[in-house]
Order: sequence, then structure tokens, then C-alpha cells
Amino acid sequence: MTTSSAPSMRAVRQIDYGGPEVLQVAEVEPPVPGPGEVLVRVRATGLNPADVKIRAGAPGHRTQQPPFTPGLELAGEVAAVADEVTGFAVGDTVYGFVFSPLGAQAQYTVTHAGLLAPVPSGVDLIQAGGLAMAGLTAWQALATAQVGAGQRVLIHAAAGGLGHLAVQIAKARGAYVIGTARSEKHDFLHGLGADEVIDYTSVDFTAVLRDGIDVVLDPLGDDYGPRSLTLLSPGGTYVDVRQPNPGRAEVRAKAQQNGIRFADVTVAPNTADLTDLVTLAARGRLRVAVEQTLPLPDVAKAHELVETGRVKGKIVIVP
Repeated sequence: MTTSSAPSMRAVRQIDYGGPEVLQVAEVEPPVPGPGEVLVRVRATGLNPADVKIRAGAPGHRTQQPPFTPGLELAGEVAAVADEVTGFAVGDTVYGFVFSPLGAQAQYTVTHAGLLAPVPSGVDLIQAGGLAMAGLTAWQALATAQVGAGQRVLIHAAAGGLGHLAVQIAKARGAYVIGTARSEKHDFLHGLGADEVIDYTSVDFTAVLRDGIDVVLDPLGDDYGPRSLTLLSPGGTYVDVRQPNPGRAEVRAKAQQNGIRFADVTVAPNTADLTDLVTLAARGRLRVAVEQTLPLPDVAKAHELVETGRVKGKIVIVP
């Protein structure tokens, strides 16, 4: 194994399920990569709604017993390469996914090489640290919907972590993009390329748009699904990216009745898609809007910010 490591490190430890107070920073031993794995010196890790759900122990998110280190996405440098790893060497800059119990909210973590991709020059690690989870979900959702030039795409929660990246990816595919967001976020979304933005707090988006939508990307669920179906053209696609979504079966059935294609997408990390996604960023067609960067000891504050539902883009933690 080729290595460049440290005798100890700081890591967030989730000691129980509950509020932000269950997150503590501790001094621990760095993990050791096994076959097919890479040790990464984490430089940035984005905070996602999924992280908040895992911390709270929401239904479908109690995947293991605390204590563990949370954090699903990262960017940093390769610090060690174990056997059976090809394509990465110590010192390479990488980004991608990691799954607990060895999460990304730490100075070092271990992940499988197949969950990483190189970070090209021109993409800084803060940006890359907030890209993988929301960016790849949006990338794969829009690919599933076969979004292309001239299509009208409606993206709900367009200013959020997933939404603001989906806006840019859909524009890069040549689509006409409509987003829903509060009025104070409209300039932000127009700056990312959105063609229309609707303030869902003051008007009913179904009354404003009427019909003629080719694709809906919905991370919200609840009544957004049934309402969005009324806007889709015959043969259009509704993509459900809320995980889990209690109303999925009802919306799927209504979509089938209306001749609408239904897809639910859970992110499937792989090096090829991660490479394509970050290449778009390197070409200047995609950027992560980082509202705040916070140090590791402020992880509880980061969770509180995400839980407000008012963040534009991403909160990124810098270990």
C-alpha cells in the first residue's frame, strides 16, 4: 500500500439519533484502507438534506447504530492507496462519495475507489466538496428523463442544493428551464440560467404554467407530485427524487393513467458519471453555489442552517 498518513485526526461522531446536539468532534485514529479502497485527506464536505435525515433518524435513514462518523460527499487529496486500486495515486485530487460508518465529516476518511473521480484543474476543492450528492442525483435524474434541446423542464425547489445544480445541467442540455422558488432567490436562479422562476408562496404554479411541460424534477413530494402531473404533456416525464417518498405509489398510478412516464431516481455513484459531471464544471457550465463554509466544530450550526430550508445552494464543511 502506498501511503501518506497522520498519527491522529479530528472527526465528527454522531453519538445518537436526534437534534444537532448529538454531533460531537473527537480525536480519533485515522482509518486504514482495505483492498480496493482509498484514504482521502478531506478538504471539503457538503452538507445535504440526507445528512440531516440520517442525524435525526428519520424513517428509512436509520441504517446503522451510533456512534459513527456522518457525511456522504467529499473532495480532497489521496493520502493512501490500497491493493487492487488503479487510476489513483497519493497526492491526486479527487471528489465523490463515502458511506458511514467512515463518513466524510473528518480530516481523513476511507472510501471505495469506484466512488471517486479525479478533480480536473479549474475546479477548486470547496466547489467539488459540495458537488457529488446533489450534482450526481440531478445528473442521473435528467439523464433518465432524456432531457434535450428545446424541452420545457420544471424544477421544484430550484434554489436548493439539488435544484440549483439541476437548473444548470438542464440548461447545458439545451432545455428551457422553469424553477419554483421564493422571490428573494429569483435573481440567483436567473443568474444560473433559469428562463422563468415562479414564486410558489404567492401564486399557484399550476395556474401560471397551465400545461406543455416535458419534464418535472421533484425533490419535494407531498402534493407537488399530483399537481405537477397536470402540467405534463402526454408522454412527458415526472422524475421523483425524494427519498423516501410516502406518496410515490399514488403519483406513479396517476402518471400511468395519464400517459405520463414516471421515474424515481436514487443516486447511483460511479466514476464515469462523476467524471462527466465534474468535466461540466471544469468547462464553466456548472458551479456549486456555496452559501457558507464552516469549520468542523461548527457542524451543528451547519445542520441548523440546512434545516431552515432557506439555503441557496450548499453549506460546505471544511475539516
